[in-house]
Amino acid sequence: MAAKKSESNEISITRIYDAPVHLVWDAWIDPKQVAQWWGPRGFTLTTYQKDVRPGGTWTYTMHGPDGTNYENKTVFYEVEKHALLVYDHGGNDDRPPLFRVKVQFKKLGQKTEMHMRMILATPEAARETRSFVKKAGGNATWDRLGEFLDEQLHGKKRFIINRTFDAPLETMFAMWTSPEHVAQWMPPTGFTMQFIEVDIKPGGEGFYRMDGAFTMYGKIRYVELVKPSRIVYTQQFSDKEGGVSRHPGAPTWPETMLTVVELIAESPDETRVTVTWEPHGNASAEEIAAFVKERGGMTQGWTGSFDKLETYLSAR
Repeated sequence: MAAKKSESNEISITRIYDAPVHLVWDAWIDPKQVAQWWGPRGFTLTTYQKDVRPGGTWTYTMHGPDGTNYENKTVFYEVEKHALLVYDHGGNDDRPPLFRVKVQFKKLGQKTEMHMRMILATPEAARETRSFVKKAGGNATWDRLGEFLDEQLHGKKRFIINRTFDAPLETMFAMWTSPEHVAQWMPPTGFTMQFIEVDIKPGGEGFYRMDGAFTMYGKIRYVELVKPSRIVYTQQFSDKEGGVSRHPGAPTWPETMLTVVELIAESPDETRVTVTWEPHGNASAEEIAAFVKERGGMTQGWTGSFDKLETYLSAR
């Protein structure tokens, strides 16, 4: 019998990147590239040496946004170009590694599937590590990799965030496409949401109001709905009459944002949600710069909404 999720001593992560496998591999191997995405948002990286071969090591320091330095020495055990990395993570010369990592890279046409397994000593250690990674924002590392690849390959400045929910695929699609559900979890923490008008279908539009520390209005236009796996829409701030306006606290924020939501079943009762957000239309250089600068704030905002969605799902 397969072990239950809560009983496993492994943590698994799967991502599909819109980039050929050799580019994803290079982003992992090249110290200059890995410095652009490794670690939670707000962290930076200094690599002292990196020798990617069996028996080779990678010595580096992660610099936290609060000034804390985290010294690391990775030891590689298996290296198959464009296919496999096996290494120990979280140790250095003064402490043992935290866990063994196995990363598999699989070619999917011009895309790449990355499947990572983090293997710990016990199920209890896996639960503790999963909780620590979530609290520290460590899962954003793989979102940052996606953003880096998008910029390198497509010249796009995007924001990406993933979360796996304990709910079937059809349920998650309903959470995004039924107004009564969306209004319960989408607004930022401390805000409520009310749809004044909404027609969730390709070409349909929505007009909503959010109330909290202040009141704001917004407009949504649905571009694509593919049940049960994909939702695409644009979003703008508006005045109470529905006229297009700007972010009430950030006048240089892009006027129009494009949101792509992809839903993938990781098991019959688990669904991974990937949200990709980017400026849409004729965004100026100043607006794009404002967008890139706020990726940390976007992470906090979407995390708050996702936390509310988890609570809402559990209550059902």
